[in-house]
Amino acid sequence: MCVKNLVRCLLTLVFFSSCYEETAITIQSDFEVSFINEDKSVPVRIRVKNKTKGADEYEWSFDGAEVTSSKDENPGVIKYTKAGDFKIRLKATNVDGEENSVEKQITLHEAIAIDFSAEIIGSDFSPVTIKIANATIGDSLTYLWEFEQGTPSTSTDKNPENILFTAVGEHTIKVTVSNDFESFASERKVTVLPKLVPDFDWEVDFFDDDYQVPVTIQLNNNSVSATSYEWSFENGVPVNSNEENPTVTFTTPGIHRIILKASNDKETRQLIKTIEVFPNKNLRVFEEVKLGVNAAHNSNVIGAFFSSELRKVVTANEVTNESKVDVAFLSLNNTFSFNKFISPNEANSNGFSAIPNATKTKFINNLENCGCGISFTSDDFDVMENDTPLQTINIVETPNGLLHFNNNLVPRIVLFQTEDGRKGAIKIKEFVDDGVNSFIRCDIKIQKLP
Repeated sequence: MCVKNLVRCLLTLVFFSSCYEETAITIQSDFEVSFINEDKSVPVRIRVKNKTKGADEYEWSFDGAEVTSSKDENPGVIKYTKAGDFKIRLKATNVDGEENSVEKQITLHEAIAIDFSAEIIGSDFSPVTIKIANATIGDSLTYLWEFEQGTPSTSTDKNPENILFTAVGEHTIKVTVSNDFESFASERKVTVLPKLVPDFDWEVDFFDDDYQVPVTIQLNNNSVSATSYEWSFENGVPVNSNEENPTVTFTTPGIHRIILKASNDKETRQLIKTIEVFPNKNLRVFEEVKLGVNAAHNSNVIGAFFSSELRKVVTANEVTNESKVDVAFLSLNNTFSFNKFISPNEANSNGFSAIPNATKTKFINNLENCGCGISFTSDDFDVMENDTPLQTINIVETPNGLLHFNNNLVPRIVLFQTEDGRKGAIKIKEFVDDGVNSFIRCDIKIQKLP
């Protein structure tokens, strides 16, 4: 029994051994490639998963990779730093001498690192020309440029032609760069300043606001987008100037041209305005001046002082070191039975507070009684258009000339001369009874200069 069983076992073993040798195991080579983070733009890392069946040994080749070969069953993560089409090959073998190969191709795209500048050629005054300098690296990238309100408005060139912007304001330069897998965009801003516009006005010196020669004015340059200026002043002093805001004096009556040529690096434009100046009458005229009685002045309702330099009536609370009072009017009450003009430096002795820095003004309150040989009527006052009539008058204070007056004579002429030698005339036109706020209504004419 034992022998028979042993023989049977040996025969069975031989039988199965013969079958194994005759049937070799085949190889089915395969692998799978996945992009880490699904990123196909270099630098790229891929993971290779071996799906081969029936193999014992493996030979991998990776064209263009940092590591170009491997014998590991699963080579892990492979890194590429260059764009292009690359093949991955696998040769698989086993102990039976079987061999099988598989090859796959991957496409890697160039990395996108946008780098460009937008340079203004010349100034940023309209029109503005922009030059694009594209430093983006890559030979197979595609570009779409968009120029907001520019000419041209778009471009697909890697280095587009110069762009012209004329509209004032901020404009966007946008580029979208693609590598057939993904796209990135970048923007720059360009600001266009307004076109050149020459413009100016002027302020006249306060002393010359009557535009009687000589007249000095201060030019106010309001030009837009100008960098240099060329002024011409017809019959002015100076005749020319390159200052931004010059001062000029006109000494000749008439209409004179003021010419401004404003420039920048793009253009020059001209603007002409005229100024009219008049003959010098050397006379300032103040009409409808109200001078109050003592109560009105002291309660600051209607002042009794007048300043020709400040060109205003001065109330008690307005008196300062700079009041420059020329005329002080004294009237006791609304009956107007006692009125006279007094020198500013005598205010404190006539019921007023002292005037700081007060000066001496001479008055002739009563021309009819002064005995000073002066004839100056209301009609003379009305027709006086320059200071010629005043030049010939010699104002001398006399006791009778300084006497007070009442309201019986209307109109009344009062002559005066300031400490600096300027002569003037006051025409009282009306005595207005308004109780404690009563006042006289008058016109005043006074020389501008002695």
